[in-house]
Formats: sequence, structure tokens, C-alpha cells
Amino acid sequence: QVQLVESGGGLVQPGGSLRLSCAASGFTFSRYAMRWYRRAQDKEREWVARIGSSGYDTNYATPLKGRFTISRDNSKNTMYLQIDSLKPEDTALYYCNVYTDRDYYGQGTQVTVST
Repeated sequence: QVQLVESGGGLVQPGGSLRLSCAASGFTFSRYAMRWYRRAQDKEREWVARIGSSGYDTNYATPLKGRFTISRDNSKNTMYLQIDSLKPEDTALYYCNVYTDRDYYGQGTQVTVST
């Protein structure tokens, strides 16, 4: 079955960087576009970025452009999200998504930006 496992989150100071990973299994990873979402406490889920199956086609939520970089390594069945210049408002649970026969989500990895 489809499994998505995120990692790489943690506590980081404002201005720092993190690289999140999403390890995928149970489907042919290289055939599907992938997405990152995030959900801050007491807020609605927010779409962060999308990457096409080959990795050349990327899209970002407009407010996040410039600080977020989505990428993938199809040889490793893994997607990444590089976040630079982290801000306290980036604090959220970050999780990955794929739509094959339906939407699948991972459990997420917590990012906390604080002094």
C-alpha cells in the first residue's frame, strides 16, 4: 500500500534552514506528481508546493516563493523541501501528499521556529 514518511523537522531559530524529506513506497514514485502541505496549530491546511513527476515542473504558494524549494530524487523514491530563512510563522506540521487512486498523506514532521 501507499506509504509516505516525512522526516527532517525540528526546532530551529529564526533565520535558520531545514530540509524535510518524504520517503515514498507502495507506488511507482517516478510516475506521480507530489505535494507538500502544512498545518499550523488552529489554522487550516495550507498547500506549500508541488513537483511534477520528472522533477522539472515546480509550483509554489505565492507567499512562500523564494524561501521554499521542492525537489525529488526518483532513484531514491524521495521528495524534499528545503526551507530557508525560517520565520516563526513557518511553525507547522509539514506533510507530503500524492494522488494515485485517491489522496494519500503522511503523518507529517513538525517544524518549530523559535528562539
